[in-house]
Amino acid sequence: MKIIKSKKESFHQATAITIGTFDGVHIGHQKIISRLINTAKKQGLDAVILTFFPHPRMVLQKDTSIKLINTLNEKAEILENLGLDILYVKEFTQEFSRLTAEDFVSKILVNQLNVKKIIIGYDHHFGRNRTANIDDLIAFGEQYNFEVEEITAQEINDVSVSSTKIRQALLQGDIKTANSYLGYHFMLNGSVIKGKGLGHTIGFPTANIQIDETYKLIPKHGVYVVSSIINNKTYYGMMNIGVNPTVSNDIKQSIEIHFFNFDNSIYGNALTIKLLHRLRDEIKFESVDALKEQLKNDEISSKLYLENNEPK
Repeated sequence: MKIIKSKKESFHQATAITIGTFDGVHIGHQKIISRLINTAKKQGLDAVILTFFPHPRMVLQKDTSIKLINTLNEKAEILENLGLDILYVKEFTQEFSRLTAEDFVSKILVNQLNVKKIIIGYDHHFGRNRTANIDDLIAFGEQYNFEVEEITAQEINDVSVSSTKIRQALLQGDIKTANSYLGYHFMLNGSVIKGKGLGHTIGFPTANIQIDETYKLIPKHGVYVVSSIINNKTYYGMMNIGVNPTVSNDIKQSIEIHFFNFDNSIYGNALTIKLLHRLRDEIKFESVDALKEQLKNDEISSKLYLENNEPK
């Protein structure tokens, strides 16, 4: 799959396109994307998703509080696995937001993306101040020689409700619901950095994960069962998201993973952490010994979960 960012020259191959943020690329999105890919194959077109980055609200409303289920790289990886041909990432700017509907259609969709088919929601609005709708798009299709296929209200509701529910579930620590809507395990991507070494002192060494994308949604503080691929091998472990209240007065959030049966140094490694199951809330214990005892119980609970739920 190609990832193209704000390309100036036009595509040679004709395309079938859908447009949206597709945050989460969840099971509702996957139905639309599957339709796009199948339609493109039947008609000999490239299947393209046109998405915008940064999120329009970050630009138009200066809203930095937005938290997204996927980073751009995570989204690209998921879309590639689904069989998409091209992810076209259009930089969203104040200038771009002022494009008229016809300029957007003629300059971006027709001249750059060589569109022949658009699969889009019945409630899609576009152009300056989002004044144009699907009826306008159908009219532009007749003018510029492309076809518009409408996604029904029911399908759109499935998509929007799922995104909202996934965010709510993650913020509540309900990883089971989030994963069921996503159709895959929610993931965190980051690099391993040096921590304070507190885990080593209590017999549970951890890898500290730094996530650079400030817009990435981080689930509720607590302890999770996780997996990651390190040097082409899958390792399981337990991850704490929180502030380590028993051993630290620091209020800064950290993400730390204790991998089972693993003691190699992986500082600087980029890791993808898949969240499989939530064990408990983060708790402040009365003593370090009480914390150690709980961590032993957490490890037993994690391994029991893995034994019953993960493929051997």
